[in-house]
Amino acid sequence: MDPLCWQTAGYGVEFSFENYERMADFMRRCKGRVMVSINDHPDIRRVFEGFYFETTEIWYTTTNQEPAKAEVTGELIVMNWMPSDLGGLFS
Repeated sequence: MDPLCWQTAGYGVEFSFENYERMADFMRRCKGRVMVSINDHPDIRRVFEGFYFETTEIWYTTTNQEPAKAEVTGELIVMNWMPSDLGGLFS
């Protein structure tokens, strides 16, 4: 899943914190593997507590923005499974 980032502006749609809580509940009940890519924020870490976390840096740009002006930010990858089971995520 790749939901809207928590506490960021500019999407133009409502996305309440309840949606993240519903995703975490789904991940707890799901019998398959689930992965969420979301901004790294203490509230997000709290709602997805108990799952496996990986972090990485990503670069955000807009369509008309030069790559040199990209913003680097932390991205949190949340999984209901251990990446080592598949040989890792970023190795």
